[in-house]
Amino acid sequence: MYFSSYAKRVIMLVRGESLGATMSQYLIEQVQTTPNIQVEYRSRVAEVHGDDHLESVSIICDSTGGVNRVPATALFVFIGAEPRTSWLDGTVERNERGFILTGPDLLKSGKRPKGWTLERDPSLLETSLPGVFAVGDVRFGSVKRVASGVGEGSVAIQFVHQYLSNVS
Repeated sequence: MYFSSYAKRVIMLVRGESLGATMSQYLIEQVQTTPNIQVEYRSRVAEVHGDDHLESVSIICDSTGGVNRVPATALFVFIGAEPRTSWLDGTVERNERGFILTGPDLLKSGKRPKGWTLERDPSLLETSLPGVFAVGDVRFGSVKRVASGVGEGSVAIQFVHQYLSNVS
């Protein structure tokens, strides 16, 4: 929505079949009613083109296999909306969308997570497995910004040192 205020045309590529899985209904309605936003489903960037600056982008449609080259002066990548955490199934607690729960988000009715073995609550970035920390887009409640992920990573290092100093 933000970019549509400044650009003549915004092409939004969605890898999935709809916006409904990752976006709230009010935002979907805004996107659909904004005349200069074009949504392409089951599509992704195939190539970017230009000599000393971006001139165009080739978009591939996964449904048809067709490639469409469109003029472009900017490309913004939004990742992190779908966490790839299924490999953690049964190891750390995640929410229904797969984001890793940490710290206070693990407490249910004031109770620590099942299997929690320590005499303290999980620290801010700590998962349901003591001593294992999660940061960045994969963490439930994260800000979804690179700088925040980097900052959380530096804080997590302090938590790791604290945790290790108490392990006998």
